[in-house]
Amino acid sequence: MNKNLYNTQSKKELMIKLASEKFQRNTYSFYKYIEIKNIEQFRDILYIKFDKLNILGRIYIANEGINAQISIPVHNLSKFQSMITQIELLQNTQLKKAIEEGVAFYKLIIKTRNEIVAYGLPPQAYDMSKRGKHLNASQFNKALKDPNTIIVDMRNKYESEVGQFNNALLPEVETSKELLPKVTKMLEKNKEKQILLYCTGGIRCEKASAHLIKIGFKNVNQLKGGIVQYAHEVSEKKIKSEFIGKNFVFDARLGERITKDVISNCHTCNNPADEHTDCKNQICHKLFIQCASCSLKLNGCCSQKCKKITALPASEQYKMRKKSKR
Repeated sequence: MNKNLYNTQSKKELMIKLASEKFQRNTYSFYKYIEIKNIEQFRDILYIKFDKLNILGRIYIANEGINAQISIPVHNLSKFQSMITQIELLQNTQLKKAIEEGVAFYKLIIKTRNEIVAYGLPPQAYDMSKRGKHLNASQFNKALKDPNTIIVDMRNKYESEVGQFNNALLPEVETSKELLPKVTKMLEKNKEKQILLYCTGGIRCEKASAHLIKIGFKNVNQLKGGIVQYAHEVSEKKIKSEFIGKNFVFDARLGERITKDVISNCHTCNNPADEHTDCKNQICHKLFIQCASCSLKLNGCCSQKCKKITALPASEQYKMRKKSKR
């Protein structure tokens, strides 16, 4: 294995390195559905180029395209923008800035996958040349008022739990693979109605809309740039946000606040809360919502059982983790 193509530092070393940085970072995301023939070679080329610019993040590459969430040093942003214009496969890629900043990533990870969105669909189930119509924030808000409209949240339960559009259909599934079958079933008698899809940044809606069109839906639309771009447009154009609460994100921040509304509850005490956290018990690592009071009482754990485990000596916890992996 070429060590120059992978991170070899521990999380502790990476956190110390990140804390010592004297410059600002901004978080961005981008995706592109495009045929990539040699994904391993493309992966290695990107790693070298991104690493030279001190970019951190998580990037997935498949034959169908690329999906990326990255943290870029502010002083390297123009270099990055210039670089992607010189890479043929990434030309005309829309770069979306995060709504709220914070420590998002500790290292650079670039992986190859079968799909950039893990729906598990066979190629014949969609045609990426026939996708839903893209609507900007104003157009989306207008479409929401149409009584012939059905709005669908194309995200998992833990995402929609903390933020959503009013009156949206919520599939409430735990994984992407469950999402499209559930949505298709929910919409099966409404193929003639106007369908509005939305997700975090737009990538899941692209393939979902292509699939719905393929199976006979007549009027499929999607929120351009997802919730991220919607929030920027709402702020810039001074229009009302029909999305309430937080936008869940898949990095260390775990969320970006869109409105002040708190629509979810602490999973421990059921009081209003919308802060996601990972259980501090390394064996559990459950993602859940917890208020500040319960976090303090349980030391950031999801239960008294997990709290007791985290109180054990490190050597004992290590033995338990190894046993749990068998």
